[in-house]
Amino acid sequence: MIKVAIVDDNSFLQKAVQDKLTFFDDLEVKFKVANGLELQQKLEKNHNIDIILMDIEMPIMNGIQATEWVKNRFPQIKIIMLTVFDNDENIFNSIKAGADGYLLKEITPPDLHKAILDTLKGGAVMTPSIAIKTLRLLREPNFIDTQIPKEEFSLSVREIEVLEQLSKGLKYEAIAANLFLSVGTVRKHIENIYGKLRVHNKLEAIQKAKNNKLI
Repeated sequence: MIKVAIVDDNSFLQKAVQDKLTFFDDLEVKFKVANGLELQQKLEKNHNIDIILMDIEMPIMNGIQATEWVKNRFPQIKIIMLTVFDNDENIFNSIKAGADGYLLKEITPPDLHKAILDTLKGGAVMTPSIAIKTLRLLREPNFIDTQIPKEEFSLSVREIEVLEQLSKGLKYEAIAANLFLSVGTVRKHIENIYGKLRVHNKLEAIQKAKNNKLI
């Protein structure tokens, strides 16, 4: 049984990652934490973990800082950065910190499972777009694009409120009750959000919203 830890400050995205792992009988999620400091506290008590799926942007201690700490303290533990951010600085700093792989959260369950197995065998897994950026960084080490591309979206205040509720993992009925709307109106807002963000599901909408600091 492969023992996995998930480190992400967004509880909805934590669950989304865990749900992807539940398809595979050889994986067991030992714990989930919200930042690098909580990870430290868990590992100091019990470091019997094979691999960590690590977010980057987190409060208190981010994923890059946490990766460096883990690799100094427990070098046998493998770490895959699992993030929505693919800017050059994050990639470069993650590799410097000792990350064993770098994947985007949009990865499918089978590909994530294969990436975990490959990493435990000593491989270095990367989403193709990340691999291209990494090769460019090797060719041009003095060029690091620190900017995360931003897009302009015309979401209304109400749509952003719905999106914030959605990011907390709430169901349509709960969102409707919290915002004093009908379930049908919530559904319509979510359809509009998907259209404006050019996404197809909740996870993609939340990822893009966080990436563009809408929520």
